[in-house]
Amino acid sequence: MTSALPGAWKLLEAGDAPAAVRSLRNASDDLPLGDLAEFTSAVADGLGLDDLSTVSGALRADPGSAQACYDFGFECLEVGAPHLAVPALRAARRLAPSAAPALWELVSALEDQERHGDAVRELRAWEDGLPDWPGGYLLAYNALCSGDVETAQEVLARLSTPEDDGWDLAHDRITRMVERAGAARAAGPLGDRDLRGWQFALTGAILGQISPHGLDEGMNGRYAHLGDSYDACRTGIRDLATVLEATGSRPDAVMPLPDRSSRVLGLAAARLLDLPVVPVDPERSDALVVAYDLTDSDPDLLRALVPRAPGQILFEHASCWTSPPGATADVVSLLHQNVMPPWGDHLRVVDGEVEQVPADESPEEELADRVVAAGTEDRDAALPTFAAAVADHWARGPRLPVSTSGPVRSSRFE
Repeated sequence: MTSALPGAWKLLEAGDAPAAVRSLRNASDDLPLGDLAEFTSAVADGLGLDDLSTVSGALRADPGSAQACYDFGFECLEVGAPHLAVPALRAARRLAPSAAPALWELVSALEDQERHGDAVRELRAWEDGLPDWPGGYLLAYNALCSGDVETAQEVLARLSTPEDDGWDLAHDRITRMVERAGAARAAGPLGDRDLRGWQFALTGAILGQISPHGLDEGMNGRYAHLGDSYDACRTGIRDLATVLEATGSRPDAVMPLPDRSSRVLGLAAARLLDLPVVPVDPERSDALVVAYDLTDSDPDLLRALVPRAPGQILFEHASCWTSPPGATADVVSLLHQNVMPPWGDHLRVVDGEVEQVPADESPEEELADRVVAAGTEDRDAALPTFAAAVADHWARGPRLPVSTSGPVRSSRFE
């Protein structure tokens, strides 16, 4: 056994299979396949995952089989354990070096862990002439997500038009991402600490607030557990107005999403921007859609917002960076892991004692008034300059979700 496995076995024997699997997240690459299969078989049996149990047994019986390695890796991806898939899929690649499906699944496993540099190395190791689709696309995407704009541009420039129109959306996606990266690099440093630049390059969103907390502890401008404030909500709307002005955007109405927090924020935005409030209609052009946190929205509504109506802008105040929503906003106030709106239930300390404060059930109009009346935090002088510089590539194309942190690393997988 390797040094990581005994601890994982202890957690498993204590009845905590998810923690046992997570404990190997950064220590699975070099696990012997027999040990890995034995452990995963026990996990599968404990969780009632019959298909995973079957492929684990097959790998234990014949770790020299490329098919057994591939099947095991594929099933690990299916159950959300990409780190367990990597050693088996790498073995499948060694055993059957001309089998492209093993490479595609290996790249998928590495992408799921945001190991984009490793994915690039695996793709470059292909010796049979990497096909453009999906190989070249995956190379360009992972090069960009690892921070290598030049390689992404070079690979994209020589990508052929896909013969299968099923790849058209992917082709459009990587083209827009690379173009946005070029615009962001012209507007700022686009280094490994440029959260605003990379957020725009990868997602198309212009980010307003950069968190000053935990910059050197893996957050890099993102918030972890945020107790939001009326001041921060007011600042978010101010930053939205700054972006609209810098890009020359002129929405004609505000469409708040239907959840309570979005309705509060939408009412405040409408008052501050002097716009009427109308019911949300994903197909309405030239309107401003307002969301507090898109992860609180109906999934069907989010899917309807992915194809952009002409001139429509989607604003999200608090965007979850660890579990991105199904549609990417055009303007985002801040990135968080967990957030509590100012009017939500929360904890506070009184005389050294922690007490629960219930949610504020005041009418939405009253809560919106508080946002309007709130102060604003320090203005980021770089925001209007950045927005103006990238305006030609902003609010274009579908609002496709992106699940990676990109080159601005986070502590998510630490």
